Amino acid sequence: MNDPMDYLAPVLKANSQLGDPGTDDYIDAEGLLMCGKCHTRRQMVIKVPAPNGQQREMTVYRQCDCRKAAAEAEAERKRKADEAEAFAKLLKELKGQSLMDERTAGHTFDNFQQTPDNARNLKLCRRYAEHFDEMLEKNQGLLMYGPVGTGKSFSAACIANHLLNAGISVIMTSFVKLLDAMQGSREDDQVLIDRMNKVKLLIIDDLGAERGSDYTLEKVYNIIDSRYRAKLPIILTTNLDLEQMKADDDIRYERIYDRIFELCYPMLYTGKSWRKTEANRRFKDMRAFLEGEDG
Repeated sequence: MNDPMDYLAPVLKANSQLGDPGTDDYIDAEGLLMCGKCHTRRQMVIKVPAPNGQQREMTVYRQCDCRKAAAEAEAERKRKADEAEAFAKLLKELKGQSLMDERTAGHTFDNFQQTPDNARNLKLCRRYAEHFDEMLEKNQGLLMYGPVGTGKSFSAACIANHLLNAGISVIMTSFVKLLDAMQGSREDDQVLIDRMNKVKLLIIDDLGAERGSDYTLEKVYNIIDSRYRAKLPIILTTNLDLEQMKADDDIRYERIYDRIFELCYPMLYTGKSWRKTEANRRFKDMRAFLEGEDG
């Protein structure tokens, strides 16, 4: 009969690593090692089978209370560190696939300049981002419409960055870029659409800026309709007027807009053009600089 100790040898070898003595450790009245810090046993007696069918007693090491607590704390620290590393890797991957440029990557709710014109939209966008799980479940998107330069793209980017920083997959691009990618790709259009539908939120800027050919409008419809069929939300920005979109009787546009109105809650953007305001500020600064140099 094999000695059970042969099988226990690796276990006992690992167990011996718990036996490093502490400077304050001591032996109790039963001859077992005690921890000098928490005063709980660092040894225990177990019974193991013997070759003759009997049992024999062995003294093995165990974790005292303070060493056990320290080991659990270290394991928890390592778990959190591993989670943080994994999340950082995920965040890098998500931002890499988001197609956002350096300019839009810096747009956040923290640097959103609130005005009387955009205060309501800021509230709605922030609420949408903070309750995205519910928006995802309802397949609820947004249609941001209004004149050029009123903050539509900025708002959409704020939502995108909020979600990306929470580890939620987002792609933000434009119809012009998407259509160029489709025309320049060797892959079937559906392959690109399927790839976009792997993300939780798709944001497409500048609806209406693309050429209005039958080919182009069919692609636009397919992109939007695919989100509808996948039950995934989409955010669109456009300089088009909402009433004009509703009244358009061109069947090519009508079916696009009908699908958009079914998927997206409309948000009107008004006020002064941020682009014109910024351009005017830069002009004044430059004029003051140049005239100062002349003086």
